[in-house]
Amino acid sequence: MNPFKGIALKLCAVMLFIVMSALIKAASEHVPPGQAVFFRSFFAIPVIFAWLALRGEMRSGLKVESRMGHFWRGVVGTTAMGLMFAGLGLLPLPEVTALGYAAPLLVVVFAAMFLDEKVGVFRIGAVALGLAGVLIVLAPRLTTLSGPNVETAQAVGAVLVLLGATCAALAQIYIRKLVRTERTSAIVFYFSLTSTLLSLLTIPFGWVIPGLTETVFLISAGILGGVAQIFLTSAYRYADVSVIAPFDYASMLFAIAIGYVFFDEVPTQQMLIGGGLVILAGITIILRERQLGLKRGRARSLKTPQG
Repeated sequence: MNPFKGIALKLCAVMLFIVMSALIKAASEHVPPGQAVFFRSFFAIPVIFAWLALRGEMRSGLKVESRMGHFWRGVVGTTAMGLMFAGLGLLPLPEVTALGYAAPLLVVVFAAMFLDEKVGVFRIGAVALGLAGVLIVLAPRLTTLSGPNVETAQAVGAVLVLLGATCAALAQIYIRKLVRTERTSAIVFYFSLTSTLLSLLTIPFGWVIPGLTETVFLISAGILGGVAQIFLTSAYRYADVSVIAPFDYASMLFAIAIGYVFFDEVPTQQMLIGGGLVILAGITIILRERQLGLKRGRARSLKTPQG
């Protein structure tokens, strides 16, 4: 284990994902979300192939046990990506990032519902705090549903992002099931493949021929997304989840900086307060998971016969 290397890889992954989102946002004015999903997914595949080849896992790394599990993970994950990309075209980058933090909170709820995981009062309270933060971020948008066209579009964007976060949480539930039987490399590859194919179903809804700038943005987004996924996967080889998971929230800092410099977006005080509550709730859940994990580890060691 090398925690510092794991943290460095996680921060690189988080930064690349935010840059990827910024590129999608920059192209969103002319390119529909379904087409953006295609570029993001298709151009990540060569990166994943190269990664597998370097690790010598071209054959073993792509074997699967649950084809339908990969399919449904792909459907839900692709839906989440499309909704998020649609929201990026309507909302400031920091706000999309803050609302996206609802996903790990909803994972706790869905894990209790679908995986029969026990959720104590402490984590329920943390989830409630985080969802309150989401509502604080969301509230100004929902009050503009009857306002001017621009404000109504932003309200729709907020709803789309929240729906995307819900689908992303469901995708995480599928991943929790898949990791019991599937390799990480297979999960990463078949998601990219499935999302590429599913995105083609959106062609009748208005794909366009992107300009040179948009094409460069979209291809770059796909490549960066593939590299970021590899960095993220590799980070967990060097450090425990509880060590590197809190660094997910560094994405807010990157999103604020990129949004301000490239899109002239200044986060509101209400968005920062709500986002801060969501981050606090997320880190609280992570620390609680770490504490419970240590307790389980000590319990197992006491049960193990010595000598």
